Amino acid sequence: MSDKKVFVTVGTTQFDELIHHVSSSQTVEVLKKLGYTELMLQIGNGTEPDIPDVKNFDIEYYQFKNSLEEDIQTASLVISHAGSGSIMDVLGAKKPLLVVINEKLMDNHQYEVAEKFADVGYLYYCTTSKLVETLESVNFTDLKPYVPGDPYKFASVLDNIMGFSLPKS
Repeated sequence: MSDKKVFVTVGTTQFDELIHHVSSSQTVEVLKKLGYTELMLQIGNGTEPDIPDVKNFDIEYYQFKNSLEEDIQTASLVISHAGSGSIMDVLGAKKPLLVVINEKLMDNHQYEVAEKFADVGYLYYCTTSKLVETLESVNFTDLKPYVPGDPYKFASVLDNIMGFSLPKS
C-alpha cells in the first residue's frame, strides 16, 4: 500500500483551532480509517500542537517554508484555511481540498469564497466543529477538477475596454 499524505495549511495566519482539531486522536483515527498514513501540518504563526502517539501514522509540523508547493504536490488530500491564495494553489495543483472556515473571522468573506467554490463542485468546506463529520461523509473523488481561466481572454476584454487591440497570433 502506498503512503497517503494529508497536508494541512493555515498560511501565514494563526488558526490553532484547526491545527488542534485535525491533529486530535479522534480526527487521526478517522484519517487512518480512510487510508491515510501521514499528516503534515503547516502551523503558521500558531502554537506548537500536542501530537498524539498513534501507531502506524506519522505526524509532523512546521511553521513556514519558502514554498508549500512540494507539500501540496505530494499530498493525497489538502485541508486548508479559507485563504483565497491557498485555495487557488491547491486547486491549481488538482488536489482534493477540504476548506475549514475560521468562525472567528466570519466577517472576512472566507465563508462566501469557500461556499462559491463548493457550489460548483471544486472543494468541500466545513467548520472545525464539523471536521470529523465532514471527513466521514464526503467522497473526495466526486470533486470536479478546477480548470483555470485563460488570462489572455481577460487581457483581451480589458484591452478592448481601454481601446487597445492585441496583435493577432
